Amino acid sequence: MARPIWTGTLSFGLLNVPVSLMSGERKTDLSFRMLDSRDRKPIRFERVNADTGEEVPWKDIVKAYEYDKGSYVVLDESDIKSAAPESHETVEVESFVDASQIDPRYFEKPYLLVPGKKAEKGYVLLRETLRSTGKVGIARVVVRTREYLCAVMPHEHALVLLILRYPQELVDPEEHKLPTGSLSEYRISSKETEMAEQLIESMSGEWKPDEYHDEFRERLQAVLTKRIKEKGGTTTVEDDPAPREDAATNVVDFMSLLQKSLDAKKRTPAKKSAAVSKVVKKQKPAKKAAKVAKAATKVAKAASKATPKRTSTRKAG
Repeated sequence: MARPIWTGTLSFGLLNVPVSLMSGERKTDLSFRMLDSRDRKPIRFERVNADTGEEVPWKDIVKAYEYDKGSYVVLDESDIKSAAPESHETVEVESFVDASQIDPRYFEKPYLLVPGKKAEKGYVLLRETLRSTGKVGIARVVVRTREYLCAVMPHEHALVLLILRYPQELVDPEEHKLPTGSLSEYRISSKETEMAEQLIESMSGEWKPDEYHDEFRERLQAVLTKRIKEKGGTTTVEDDPAPREDAATNVVDFMSLLQKSLDAKKRTPAKKSAAVSKVVKKQKPAKKAAKVAKAATKVAKAASKATPKRTSTRKAG
């Protein structure tokens, strides 16, 4: 059974729900080692001094930031610890926003929040309230050694924690030369638009993720299996680090805590942080519609030359 990354609390207002943070993805990439083609021995990478060529032991390696070409400032462990977040075991919700406001580009990595013992009431309360209001909780969480912005949202019977990218981690589309303007500027006729819409409609269906597979990986796995059977081979899997056990408190008086949270918010209205306000920045509908229509032009032209063929594809990753 999978082990939790950490055990702590999900906090919103004065309510604290004991939870375990579990990975929400499963890596299926094939891992390769590099060998010397002459004798099939593994290639070893060494830490060497750029000037002397001598190997440097781990105890003599320090972290440094190159602020100018060839110029570094060295940081010791105390410097790094002073910048680290204080709380490592709390998902602290800072605000709630409409789920539709978050640009999909911000979503990066999923985790699952699993309620602790006797914490089901608070868990279900938050899950169903988010579902009925269409809201998403914007929070901060520390995973290992880094603090992340994240979104807490309901999915079926679970509360999902999605790591969000910070605004500065996204590339502004305006940095690239993209087609703008009306359809007429690109000589897109109403007939072409109609054909593109018909093509999209003919290829439309229900989203069924189970129908998509990494076909390249499956074929490569078949090749590896055949080679292993021919020449023999073994596979070992290392366990994840043992989980850290932490004491968790249980929620007792929900009505009282909810009322106190509401009263506190009335006295001191929450201010949206710059990161959150950028995350929920709305896209321009007209501009978005223009881009979609222009993209449909290529589809229509391709459709006029060949009969469309439906295929199942999946993004590698």
